[in-house]
Amino acid sequence: MERNALHGEVSGTYSVFGQDERLVLQIDTYGSLERKIPGKKSQTVQFDRKSAEQLFRILKDEFGFR
Repeated sequence: MERNALHGEVSGTYSVFGQDERLVLQIDTYGSLERKIPGKKSQTVQFDRKSAEQLFRILKDEFGFR
């Protein structure tokens, strides 16, 4: 990334849906209270098994999780 900056805190939720090989983790974030429409869903990210494993490896490596 060319420009990194810390963001303010926002609300988020997650859900897991699908089954077996099509299981998906979805993380939704919501805008800050200062937004034009407070509480509106801002971003959605979905992880299938393969991308969830990649994220897990990154979290373990970067934060020292075991």
